[in-house]
Amino acid sequence: MSVTVTAPDRQLRRWGVLIVLCGAIFLEGIDVSMMGVALPAMRAELGLATAELQWVVSGYVLGYGGFVLLGGRAADLLGRRRMFVGWLVVFLAFSGLGGLATEPWMLVVARFATGVAAAFLTPAGLSIILTLFAQGAERNRAMLVYAGIGAGGFSLGMVAGGLLTAIGWRWVFFAPVLLAAALLAAATVLLPRDTPVSTRLRDLDLGGAATLTAAMLVLVVGIVHAPDVPVITTVGTLAAAAVLLTVFVLVERRCGAPLIRLGILRNAALVRANLGAATLVGSMIGFQFVAVLFLQELRGWTSVETGLALAIAGLDAVLAPTLTPLLVRRFGVLPVAATGLVSAVGSYLAFAPLRADWGFVDVIPTMVLLGIAFTLAYGPLTIAATDGTAASEEGLASALLTMSFQFGAAIGLAVVTAVVVATDTTLTADALRAGLWVAIGGAALGAVVVASGIRRKVPAG
Repeated sequence: MSVTVTAPDRQLRRWGVLIVLCGAIFLEGIDVSMMGVALPAMRAELGLATAELQWVVSGYVLGYGGFVLLGGRAADLLGRRRMFVGWLVVFLAFSGLGGLATEPWMLVVARFATGVAAAFLTPAGLSIILTLFAQGAERNRAMLVYAGIGAGGFSLGMVAGGLLTAIGWRWVFFAPVLLAAALLAAATVLLPRDTPVSTRLRDLDLGGAATLTAAMLVLVVGIVHAPDVPVITTVGTLAAAAVLLTVFVLVERRCGAPLIRLGILRNAALVRANLGAATLVGSMIGFQFVAVLFLQELRGWTSVETGLALAIAGLDAVLAPTLTPLLVRRFGVLPVAATGLVSAVGSYLAFAPLRADWGFVDVIPTMVLLGIAFTLAYGPLTIAATDGTAASEEGLASALLTMSFQFGAAIGLAVVTAVVVATDTTLTADALRAGLWVAIGGAALGAVVVASGIRRKVPAG
């Protein structure tokens, strides 16, 4: 006897799948932000210098950004469900191993491997959403919910990181293991099966992924260590990064199945959205680095107090799925996103005084503005970067966006760290303020870039 699957049943199952995928992007967001709050505790136990400390974050985002294009391609070729489930297992394993690290290099390697796992996991999940929900209002609603949950995970991870660090910083590694295990169980039941297009490794551009990751790694090394080495060394390192990027372009032009069809970069709207995404997250990661060091190491706040303050920005978890869709329908994607980036500028400016007498109430304006920034910018930029893309390249477009988020974070944090260290060899309010101005400038640049795409309505007649 056959069982008839009704339209409501199919609809319910689709939203069940969306819940699982939202859980994964929530896991990614909370995993990153918990690390930021726990950095001072890691420094205290493992003896990390300020320049070394940023590699706990950069190791993850470089692994993520360097392989996310390959992850998008693998999802399209090898099967979205297979990539999602398989790499969720890898994410789980290396998150657990990071909690067992006894040396700084072990911590960085674990974060890099976890980032690589996320690079395959996330585009697979986003591609599943794009195949389940038809382009238009329904997909936009699903994407805004997805993006809102991801942004909320990032914000709420700050308070979770503070609470877990109070127990022991290793718990910011162990806690994601529990969430990943629950998601793995649900994913194996709910995610739709798909047929791989190909199972041949030669259809994957491994050379492109390797050269792109190497280029970004060398670039970040050059920026971070610029204050400590001769100028000629920095110039040589940056030149090496440029050479590796050139090699990457040559590999893409000659590869039969490149990570990036370079022609897609002629799409001005896509490039604009990706630049906006890079500046949004890059400025945010740089700000978080400054804020955590200022509040914990100069003001003497506990990790719980710091996490609670930063968690105020988590209001986007409520506003993004509810308010943002209404604003997008009323004003359009780019005006809302540009307003979000302007709010980010206001947030960082409100924090710039870095006064020694600050209490909890004094940081509330900064965190409220930051929550509004992510409410308005994150989801609309996600839509702008994927809207109108051909079905065959939806995985590529989503992977490009994720790469922009990650490389934006890596470069933004590298520049902030370099400026802080160059301003003063010891950690001071002036040094941190100098780094904060990098975040302010980055967000302002992003606002200008996104706003440049807004078209004025021409009066009829």
